[in-house]
Amino acid sequence: MTLQAKRWGGWRELAPAPTGAAQHPALSLVDFLEAYCSRLVSSKRNSLTFKRNFYAISLMDIELARTFIEIVSTGSFIRASERLNVAQTTVSARIRNLEQQLGRPLFVRHKGGASLTPAGEQFLRHAPMFVQLWQRTLHQVAVPPGRRAVLTVGSEVSLAQPFLLDWVRWMRRSLQDIALRVHVDVPQDLINQVASGMVDLAIMYAPPHRPGLKIDMLLEEKLVLVTTSSEARRLDESDYVHMDWGPDFGLHHGMNFPSAAPDLSFDLGPLALSYVLAAGGSGYFRMSSVQPHIEAGRLHLVPEMPQFSYPVYAVQSATADETVIGPALAGLHSVASDIKSQDPLSTPR
Repeated sequence: MTLQAKRWGGWRELAPAPTGAAQHPALSLVDFLEAYCSRLVSSKRNSLTFKRNFYAISLMDIELARTFIEIVSTGSFIRASERLNVAQTTVSARIRNLEQQLGRPLFVRHKGGASLTPAGEQFLRHAPMFVQLWQRTLHQVAVPPGRRAVLTVGSEVSLAQPFLLDWVRWMRRSLQDIALRVHVDVPQDLINQVASGMVDLAIMYAPPHRPGLKIDMLLEEKLVLVTTSSEARRLDESDYVHMDWGPDFGLHHGMNFPSAAPDLSFDLGPLALSYVLAAGGSGYFRMSSVQPHIEAGRLHLVPEMPQFSYPVYAVQSATADETVIGPALAGLHSVASDIKSQDPLSTPR
């Protein structure tokens, strides 16, 4: 189905392409929302117009998309109405409105609930992004008094402490005219959020290269073998906790320990480290995360064991506002330098 933009009260509206009508530039839902929100932001000079249209799309179009997602999630109009705390007739009316706008039925109702039509399957690809982009726009236009911009920063869970936390503290001290939104997520979702503009600047390990993204190396961490036993001199499989640090680590780990067959594995560094500290054992972890425990005598470096490189990167959209991103990125490099200076095993970049 092709969606087109047409004029409506000076604003753009989605409508199905009429049969035989003159063709206008096609818009995806994401394109539409970006264009719509751009118009909203550019109209802030006229506060009455801005507020009227701002709340119109918030209360109408976004609620339709949210209702659609809730029905898909619950599999039923009835359960969706319970989740949304509205009458079932309201849910039905919203979906009829949405189907009229799109010109296609989205659901087939049956005894067990509701299932998606082919058009519904297509709309499901865009609806979550439609809602997320609007939420992102709400943050961007709702700049708090005394601030010149809003910046959404994020990181992988493993980098939230101390890296992200130290960076946020630096931002609050040094860039007090910037309002912050702080977000932590899994790598795949985080890179998608940066690519879509939901997150402005993120700290990540091994981000995939994508068109439209800028990737900047911050520091090169070391993965080191540590243990709760002060007597250990090698990798002991009986208490070894394997942490999955990604394909590069897996390759080099396999080359150095070809016979290792650990029976306990994790895919989240902080969780794996917490387990080792609580139950005892050994594993490969980031030097910056284990250094305090080494200094306190809770963990011990296993001597003469291989260490593996684990670089940290900053990721941003190539179209980001440099007047906001530039100073924030400079602060991120400053924090990275501080972390590197505290790591006795760090290597010069």
